[in-house]
Amino acid sequence: MRPDCYILRFGEMMLKGKNRKRFEDSVMKQIRKVLSGWPDARYILEFGRVYVELGDQTAYEGAPAHLQRVFGLASYSPAYHASMDVEAIQAKALQIMQALPTKPATFKVTVRRVNKAFPLDSQQMNYHVGGYVLEGMPGLNVDVRNPEVELRVEIREDRVLLYAEVIPGAGGFPAGTNGRALLMLSGGIDSPVAGWMALRKGLAIEAIHFHSYPYTSERAKEKVMELAHQLAGYTNQIKLHLVPFTEVQTSIHGAYKDNLLVTLIRRAMYRIAEKIAEREGLGALVTGESLGQVASQTLPSLQAIGRAVTLPLLQPLIMMDKQSIIEHAEAIGTFPISILPYEDCCSLFLPPSPSTNPNLRVVERIEDAMTFLPELLDKAVQETETITIVHGKWKPNEESHAHLF
Repeated sequence: MRPDCYILRFGEMMLKGKNRKRFEDSVMKQIRKVLSGWPDARYILEFGRVYVELGDQTAYEGAPAHLQRVFGLASYSPAYHASMDVEAIQAKALQIMQALPTKPATFKVTVRRVNKAFPLDSQQMNYHVGGYVLEGMPGLNVDVRNPEVELRVEIREDRVLLYAEVIPGAGGFPAGTNGRALLMLSGGIDSPVAGWMALRKGLAIEAIHFHSYPYTSERAKEKVMELAHQLAGYTNQIKLHLVPFTEVQTSIHGAYKDNLLVTLIRRAMYRIAEKIAEREGLGALVTGESLGQVASQTLPSLQAIGRAVTLPLLQPLIMMDKQSIIEHAEAIGTFPISILPYEDCCSLFLPPSPSTNPNLRVVERIEDAMTFLPELLDKAVQETETITIVHGKWKPNEESHAHLF
């Protein structure tokens, strides 16, 4: 049963305060963008919701997947039209209930009468519609407190809308309404999820990736580009900064090979990321750390590494366990890409026993002895390649990613 339209609802936080108009404009822009495949779509904006008629009845079933990419959308419902006639409303209500994927044991009807000229009030319509459905579906019962299905009827000025499903949206804030940040994007599972969470909170993001050719392959870089492309599905496009990190990494490793090596390399990455963020006018760094997950993510390590920069560090996954992160990665479509067997530079030159409790003063003393380091960091920034990945206009290497398609 194909819907006649969709009812889209904004998040409650978007509807408060002086930013409401800006938030609404931003989320409407994203809705129009993800539904651009329906050029004849008609949008009716009301307080806190949008009614969308796509125009092409055969294509309505593809809309939910697109709507899940709109941040700031709290929920949406496929809805059905009926004429201003009690019998027509009853018939459509029964049709909707009978078309549900699973027959419920209980339901209730909630009527909202916007059109006060309609001859029956809300309570009378609850009785007429509910009674008709009960007659048509033996075994179904009414439960006004905790029903399995709530059938909603909106009697509007020129038509009646009915719906029984409320599908959770992505929620959060509309894209770009809370500032701009730089995502440190590796090829692993965690950082793309952190990027998605940053987008969901209304941050516009650019991404930075460190590669160490020839120690890391071209396919490892393509893997990160594909992850960026997946994230771009939520924001249309993402600027990706590809940092040549070989000389920095090998020089640090040449000067120091002991248990603080990971800390030193991560601090170098953070410094480069901060330089690029400031150059691009970005206000924070977003990283995929999860407390205690690896040696560089213990509390002392996080402090020692984070002290390398002054920009705010946003770490959305910090209190999440690995299984929860994996579930998020599967939901947003990055997991099958992240587990491709192409490792990034973070896996290179690992000491046998990385320090989990680095002393910041010792770390800084080692760095001070590396007089070559500031110049190499500046060189890496200057040689960084920047590309813009537009959703739907970038394809991975077909040979190396064939099993994904």
